[in-house]
Amino acid sequence: MAAQDTIITLKDIAFGYTTRPDVLKKINFTLSEGDRIGLVGSNGSGKTTLFHIIMGLLKPSVGEINILGGIRKIEPDFREVREKIGLLFQDSDDQLFSPTVAEDIAFGPLNLGKSLKEAKAIVKETLAKLGMSGFEQRVTYNLSGGEKRLIAFATILAMSPKVLLLDEPTAGLDIDVTKKITAILKNRFHSYIITSHDEQLLKETTNCTYRMTKGTIERIS
Repeated sequence: MAAQDTIITLKDIAFGYTTRPDVLKKINFTLSEGDRIGLVGSNGSGKTTLFHIIMGLLKPSVGEINILGGIRKIEPDFREVREKIGLLFQDSDDQLFSPTVAEDIAFGPLNLGKSLKEAKAIVKETLAKLGMSGFEQRVTYNLSGGEKRLIAFATILAMSPKVLLLDEPTAGLDIDVTKKITAILKNRFHSYIITSHDEQLLKETTNCTYRMTKGTIERIS
């Protein structure tokens, strides 16, 4: 694939926590336009940490991060990244912070410069795509776990990102909703990384698979 189609390049990325110094051991990884990557590995293997480094939420101890054609080192460097790459957190409560569903979904579009009228239209359209029309004024805190997961996904869709990083996107969802999310991924997005223990989801939505283990990453299919 041509160099200009490269979206994310991680070079020799290392990271550790105080209690776990070798979570990532000089990881090298590339995501290019059209890559639909499934990322597998046991709990604690570094999958979520990798996502957070890409988004600038964690800073590697060594290594180079190149995203969307630019080197990303300090906080301002990641503003563009967060506008164009949508991260779905593993825990929906980390993503939802507004009193109502509509406010949560509108937050991203408004930050991107959309008018209030445009943001309201985006909220309505996004909820309709997820089969959640009428949820606009629901109190986010009172939603079920599955409903929170869908609204968290809606906050990502509302920003029309170029790339998705989805951390266990269908955890806690029933089969019908999982099918709906699967269809959205297949029909609307060309480039993303999904971490999941759902083998069927990965089979239907990805074109290659990487495994993380003991601080390393390798392509396995």
